[in-house]
Amino acid sequence: MSNHVTLFWNVDTQEDFIDQAGKLYVQGAEEIRPVLKQITDFAKSERIRVINTCDYHHINSNELSSIPDYETTFPQHCLAGSSGAEFISETQPESPLLIDWDSELAIFAEFDDPERFRNIVIRKDAFDVFAGNPYTDKIVQILHPDQVFVYGVTTNVCVDKAVIGLSDRGIKVYVFGDAIKELPNLPLPFEAWKAKGIEIIEFADIRKYL
Repeated sequence: MSNHVTLFWNVDTQEDFIDQAGKLYVQGAEEIRPVLKQITDFAKSERIRVINTCDYHHINSNELSSIPDYETTFPQHCLAGSSGAEFISETQPESPLLIDWDSELAIFAEFDDPERFRNIVIRKDAFDVFAGNPYTDKIVQILHPDQVFVYGVTTNVCVDKAVIGLSDRGIKVYVFGDAIKELPNLPLPFEAWKAKGIEIIEFADIRKYL
């Protein structure tokens, strides 16, 4: 491996989105489960640090609505403490450092210990992890990655926000094209990604980029 600081960025691979019984099931999301497991296992074997983002809403969250428009508001999902907010087994982070969006974070020194905290979980209350958790920017600044590999759901909402947010912060971003799934009836972001130099690759080719 080179001296690049590499992160994997796991977006919202939660039961409510990927399980067919989930509250906001993404059609076909179960098809990416096998490659999600491969990514998780690879990160562990290669000691690659993983940022795991997850929706973690309270009942009065601005994103939740009983009359959702499926663009800015959605039905109730990923409520704090619910089983639907849990990561699927294929991506379950091992012994993570948990960064909640609604609690004070006093100590950042632990980020310097990748052996102790190889997995970081960032809970968020918005599509955009940079807007939905006040600590995300600080975490990225501390870890200072050269390149980030993004995967998860959904391609045209939360994955897009993470990809654009990372790219706008001067980081080289790759997306595992075989480990994302989109919501129907919303525009796809691929042209915008291409214009920003964001590359879509297959997970099987990962070693070429490390």
